[in-house]
Amino acid sequence: MRVAILKYNAGNTASVADAIARLGGAPLVTDSADEISTADRVIIPGVGEATSAMRFILTLNLDRVIKSLRQPVLGICLGMQILCKSSAEGNAECLGIFPYSVNRLHPRTNEKIPHIGWNKIYVRKSGILDGIGHDAFVYFAHSFAVDDYSEAAAFCDYSGGFAAALEQDNFFGVQFHPEKSAETGRRILENFMNL
Repeated sequence: MRVAILKYNAGNTASVADAIARLGGAPLVTDSADEISTADRVIIPGVGEATSAMRFILTLNLDRVIKSLRQPVLGICLGMQILCKSSAEGNAECLGIFPYSVNRLHPRTNEKIPHIGWNKIYVRKSGILDGIGHDAFVYFAHSFAVDDYSEAAAFCDYSGGFAAALEQDNFFGVQFHPEKSAETGRRILENFMNL
């Protein structure tokens, strides 16, 4: 199975590619519209900044390509955020696939921002979260999030609640890093590969 991993001026492509290869997939890190369009699966990885990531996507006209995809697409961390309509990080206009705004996390009490490390997610829908316990632990590294989690597939409570996972049609997003989330993350990526 060919899995295109979008190269778009954001990091963490190598660890995502390694995780896909361990599952028997054939990862390809690319910014080619043809390779992305014809892949069996597409992953938009995370680690970076929304404005520069969107600038890169727009420069290569990949916004139209991503919006037209019909195969399963997974956004990870920043990848999920740019699938939303906008981000407060640099007031970025994003792809608008998920109808949410991404906002900065603000500590309620003494939480450290960025939110880095293991935290519990509360699963509401299956999809790529099939077989994941209601209170599984996954690895986060972020300062921005979707704070409207009323329709989220999963949410997390850190400095207030936020969407940990989103699903809409063939598009999926996770705010955490499944490639760094041990067996839980492996199962999520495996579910994505098997859609």
